[in-house]
Amino acid sequence: MTENDIDRAGQAIRDGELVVYPTETVYGLGADALDADAVERVFEAKGRSRDKPVSLGVPSVDAALEHVHASDREERFMREFLPGPVTVLCERRGHVPDVLTAGRDRVGIRVPDHELALALYRAAETPVTATSANVSGTPSVTDPADLDAVFLEQVAVTLDGGVTAGTESTVVNVSTGEIHRPGALGQRIETWLAEDA
Repeated sequence: MTENDIDRAGQAIRDGELVVYPTETVYGLGADALDADAVERVFEAKGRSRDKPVSLGVPSVDAALEHVHASDREERFMREFLPGPVTVLCERRGHVPDVLTAGRDRVGIRVPDHELALALYRAAETPVTATSANVSGTPSVTDPADLDAVFLEQVAVTLDGGVTAGTESTVVNVSTGEIHRPGALGQRIETWLAEDA
């Protein structure tokens, strides 16, 4: 993977196109998370129901705070667990489009612990959708060789980072102390939520 590949992928995202990229969990489908039309293309490519929100990927916690209103506790949690295989639900700011959150007031924040994903986010210069690169209802992809050919026809660039770990991120609402989807680091997160109540 070269700088040029990453720059090309970043440009594709700025142009409203779709990019497949690796994370420390599974392969993700990236588009400009602040561009409602680009997010709509993500839903179309995945055949995903519009009432299921999509997470927003950024290169750092500081970058995340530009797009959400985070409480002190939420920020402490993010600085403890991000980058990492965790999706943190935070109150979105007004510029985050409804289509991304399925009209909800919270958006999932993702800062992957994966250098290629973070390099893509930096190259894109905008938050990037962080949702699995697969047709809804089919297994998440950990090996780019398993990406669906029809699905790939809708993608401008695929960044091949080899085989990924495969454990889904843990989705957590820190404000309510609720884990919506158990995944990687689940036990550590439960302990933190209990101790930082």
